[in-house]
Order: sequence, then C-alpha cells, then structure tokens
Amino acid sequence: METRAPKAATRSFPLGKLLLAALALAALVALGRQAGAYIPAFQQWVEGLGAVGPLAFILGYALAVLAFVPGSALTLASGAIFGVGRGTVLVFAAALLGSTLAFLVARHLARSAIEKRIAGDARFAAIDQAIGREGRKIVFLLRLSPIFPFNLLNYGLGLTRVRLVDYVIAGVGMLPGTLLYVYLGSAAGQAVAAAGGAAPGRSPAEWTLFGVGLAATLAVTLYVTRIARRALRDATGQ
Repeated sequence: METRAPKAATRSFPLGKLLLAALALAALVALGRQAGAYIPAFQQWVEGLGAVGPLAFILGYALAVLAFVPGSALTLASGAIFGVGRGTVLVFAAALLGSTLAFLVARHLARSAIEKRIAGDARFAAIDQAIGREGRKIVFLLRLSPIFPFNLLNYGLGLTRVRLVDYVIAGVGMLPGTLLYVYLGSAAGQAVAAAGGAAPGRSPAEWTLFGVGLAATLAVTLYVTRIARRALRDATGQ
C-alpha cells in the first residue's frame, strides 16, 4: 500500500495540470477576441502616457500576442505613435517578448491543448521534422514567411524540438514584416494628422521620398518572403 500511493499521486498530478492549462488557454483566446475591439482606445492611452508610453506599449503588445490578439493593428498603431525607427524597435521587442512567453506556455503548461489545435496539420508535421535537423534556420524562415498565423505559430513551435535560444535568435526574421507594417502605420498616421490640422503637412518632395522608402520596403519584404517560401518548401517537402 505504501508503494502505490506515490504512483497514484504522480498519475493524478499531470491530469490536473493539463486541465488547468487547457482552461487557461481557453481564457486567453476568449480574452483576445474581446480585447481586439479596444485597440484604438489603447493607442490613445499610450499616447497620453508620455515617457512611460513605450514600456506600456511593449507590455500591452506582448500580452496581446499571448492572448491571440492579432498584432497587425498594434503594429500599425506603433508607426502612427512612435514613427518608423522607434516604432520598429518597440514592436520587435514586444513581439519577441510575447512570442517567447507563448513558446514557454506551450512547452511547459499547455502542451496538450496546443497539440489538439494543430493535430492533423501536415505542414506542422513537416516543420517539426525539419526543425529536428536545422532548428534555428527553419524558425528563421518561418518568421520571414510564416505559413501559420503568427500567434498560433508561437505556441506551435513550443511543441517542437527547437531550443529556446535558437527560437529567440531566429526571431530576427520578424524584422522585415515589422518594418513594413510600421511604415504603413506611420504614413497613415501622418496623413490623418495633417488632414485634421494636428500636424503640418509634408511637402510633395517629402511625400515622394517617404513613398519611395515605403515602396522599397514593400519590394524587399516581398522578395525576402518568396525566397523564404522556396527554402521552406525545399527543407520540409511541403
């Protein structure tokens, strides 16, 4: 009897842990769906914080990633709030933080729930096999040209054999897409501000230079994406 009690305890603990993780993941998804409607209000709040705004933006963005809130709207907002250079740095830091937290949740807390969500996906099976051979390279290519939605990919990669350090380093592949979205957000924000009289309008020459930069960013992003897709196809057979 004394030898059986510990075994029963060890069997019951993982079940309770997995149930708790599944409930936590479901709560995150539900929160994410509701929180998406509050992104415009969040933008106004960040703008009113002054020097504390960047830190609040990073933490809010990271939590949004963790909660399955689409990051594209926040990325666009960062361009309008902080400009191209600063906005890109802040979004990259926030996305890297949020994606790393999601990776750790999937690896240590919500493995069962994530496995059910991606079960039967041939793409993920091929990616998992390829990561076993070249983890950092595959994750980098996925960041350049994700074949999964960003938020789901973060959790899905937590189930693979990729090392945490390789996962974090490969996050640099998010930069081209981040720069493009921030650029678009900056252009939209300046246009709206100028139209509303909140900021002086750009001269035709300035708008031309800005447009050339945007077109170049778009062209480079598309080119890099095509290369990444070919490399992923060769590496995974998909």
